[in-house]
Amino acid sequence: MSEAVTTTDRVPVGGGTVLVDRGVVVTQPVEGTFLAFSATCPHRGCTVRAVAAGTVNCFCHGSRFRIADGAVVGGPAEEPLRRLPVVVVGDEIRVGDEHRPD
Repeated sequence: MSEAVTTTDRVPVGGGTVLVDRGVVVTQPVEGTFLAFSATCPHRGCTVRAVAAGTVNCFCHGSRFRIADGAVVGGPAEEPLRRLPVVVVGDEIRVGDEHRPD
């Protein structure tokens, strides 16, 4: 079973939340749509640190990723953030890892 990482009220519409201790970024690009991505930047493995102005941002080298799909909008990263399966159960956001059985 996937594990609850946060609640819907903690993820702003048009933004997101970086859960460093969980290694996950949860975004809500439009109201009611929740997505999850690995918090590990594909450029050099740093942990992304912030979500602002529609992007997930890595402070190590300046890479930026779109909250709606994890695509690169500013390098040096060339690969998108790795998307993770997400399910909303009530107000809980549960994120699983495709490398772990649910």
